[in-house]
Amino acid sequence: MASASTPTPTPTENERIARRFPEEVASEGNIGLIDELCAEDVLDHSPLGEVRGRDELKAQISGLRESFSDFSATVEDAISAGDTVAMRVTLRGTHDGAFMGIEPTGKSIEVGNMVFTRIEDGVIAERWVHPDMLGMLTQLGAVELPEA
Repeated sequence: MASASTPTPTPTENERIARRFPEEVASEGNIGLIDELCAEDVLDHSPLGEVRGRDELKAQISGLRESFSDFSATVEDAISAGDTVAMRVTLRGTHDGAFMGIEPTGKSIEVGNMVFTRIEDGVIAERWVHPDMLGMLTQLGAVELPEA
């Protein structure tokens, strides 16, 4: 909750803050920006595991970028209400580093991802990241779907 001297961010400002994570941190690799964008005790929920704190989040994003060269996260849509911003994000990259125990395949991926970001006092306090893991694992050849 914003203090009396700190104005409550508008939904537009919250969206601007939330969008910077996929656009600048994930896509551009500006990992140090996490210190500016995120609360010290930021909590991130994803299929890769729950991480707390800036350092753990930096390590997780760095690992993802090491697993997928030319990694990008494109915000397709965003909507905000109250302190939460919902974004539809497309993830792309080339799998040339180990990921979730899967050795590099050299395959390119394109995966849909839903991200819900809670803003508190002008910084990211919590994120819920929901990528299409089945789609990703199928594209990597780690999972084979039955024929219809």
